[in-house]
Amino acid sequence: MATSSQSSVECSSNEVKDYICNACEDQNTVETSADFYCKQCERFYCGNCIHLHGKLFAKHNSIGRVDIDKWPVSKKVVDFLQTCDVHKEHKIDQFCNLHEQLCCPQCVSDQHSQCSKVTQISELTNSQPTGLEGMSVELETVLGEIKTLQISQKASIQSLQKTYKEHSAVMIEQMCGNLNTYIDECDYSSVGTSGGNEQYLKEEMCRSVLSIVNEFDNITAKELNEMRDEVISIKGSVTSSIHKCTSLHNDLSQFHEIVQKIGDHKQLCLIASIKCKHIIQQALTLLGKSGKAFNVQSNTKHNVRIPSDSDECLITGTCVLPDGQVLVVDWKNDNVKLLNQQYQVVSHWDVNARPFDICLITPSEVAVAVNDHDSKIHEVQFITVNQGKLVPGRKFQLQHECRGIDHHQGVLFVISSEELYKYTLNGKQVCSLYRSFDGKVDRCAVSPTGDRLYISSYLQPKLHTLARDGTLLATYSDTAPAWPRGLHVTPAGQVLVCGGWSHTVQQVGWKGESKLATLDTQEDGVLYPASVCYSSTTSSIIVGLLDDNILVFRVE
Repeated sequence: MATSSQSSVECSSNEVKDYICNACEDQNTVETSADFYCKQCERFYCGNCIHLHGKLFAKHNSIGRVDIDKWPVSKKVVDFLQTCDVHKEHKIDQFCNLHEQLCCPQCVSDQHSQCSKVTQISELTNSQPTGLEGMSVELETVLGEIKTLQISQKASIQSLQKTYKEHSAVMIEQMCGNLNTYIDECDYSSVGTSGGNEQYLKEEMCRSVLSIVNEFDNITAKELNEMRDEVISIKGSVTSSIHKCTSLHNDLSQFHEIVQKIGDHKQLCLIASIKCKHIIQQALTLLGKSGKAFNVQSNTKHNVRIPSDSDECLITGTCVLPDGQVLVVDWKNDNVKLLNQQYQVVSHWDVNARPFDICLITPSEVAVAVNDHDSKIHEVQFITVNQGKLVPGRKFQLQHECRGIDHHQGVLFVISSEELYKYTLNGKQVCSLYRSFDGKVDRCAVSPTGDRLYISSYLQPKLHTLARDGTLLATYSDTAPAWPRGLHVTPAGQVLVCGGWSHTVQQVGWKGESKLATLDTQEDGVLYPASVCYSSTTSSIIVGLLDDNILVFRVE
């Protein structure tokens, strides 16, 4: 094999750079990218060095970059694949079947000494297929999806900034309109007035103008600041996600290139295959396409009733903050409650109508769907969690019912009893995405990437999956989730749905076509579940019930 080398591995992305010229390397000159490979010398040469090589070895067969697929695997690629990701000074030589992990001797000593089956890589090469050909196709597919996600995320940032500018312009225009209206009224009232009355009108006008300006400063400016903070927080989250996409895209591209060059080196093929599967799984998780079913480990019950509650608690909405605090919507008692990490109520806030659902906007802010058919109150209320207290913020009114809500990168999805709408953060209705013709709909949830929307129909046991534009992609129907109410999508894309009458919590595949598992039943304490959410912080599923309680299921 050629004793070629490549430039050092980048710490940030583990990128193995291109081939470099061996002749330049021998002379300790600046690293130069190789343009040719000599089969007889088993060495790489740049454009300048190949001329001297040609004079000395006229009969040698040099292969240019146009046939780079015929170049051998470089030493740096071999080192990159064989080096342990954790213990850089050791080489991978074993595989733990229990944890499905590549191991070096130090890994086995530290973490896998008690594992039942740790096998030498050399023993696996004949028995375990690598499937690199199919892996190459899968890498190419995932690369395209990651790129599409990056484009979508950048568009979200532009949309966020546009929403804030539009809202600012509307607020300022309203203030100017109020001032102009009052000035016009004063001009009309001042016609025919005497000197004394005119002076009084001027003073009254100054007071009123000052009042309008102060109202803008105290109320409207506060609202603009709230939205500005939301935009900054969401933009930061989206930017972080873009960076993850970029890093994964680089890793996937690197492995896609390596897979093309390994050839028939069995051990390298096997190691590359296992590493590829790992990186592809990371990408699928980022894309919200995790097919992993949860495994319930334990469960606990927690009472969320407070002394001021006049009725039995019915938790129709649950939401988890990144720090592990939980917010629950109590439909019967018209309030929102904040629970600490031990699931104890530490704060609550009473709403002016029935709160139906709740969703996370920023790490410290949520939006609550508030609805009352009789009083015709249909609104979205924003609440901030500040030092263990619930602080109400701005709100906006809707012209239709507001029974379910979810959020994705500055876009609100609001569901009435029959229709799914798309809104901006300032309450501007963008469009209607979907209208149900076969029964009432109740809850909506959006995938981590925003490319799929899920709607539950509570009169019929159905879960609808929509594309970003509202096109119906799939319908899952099962008698088990009868009266499906609670609906949630985890950061990895796992879909959770409650069956209110069947007393179950199910996990459905991200495509929305089939059930992966029934996670919890009445035997586990699930009784008329009305809401569900997942906490990445504690690896727990939180289920809101009808009987003053929530259930917390630890999962892995």
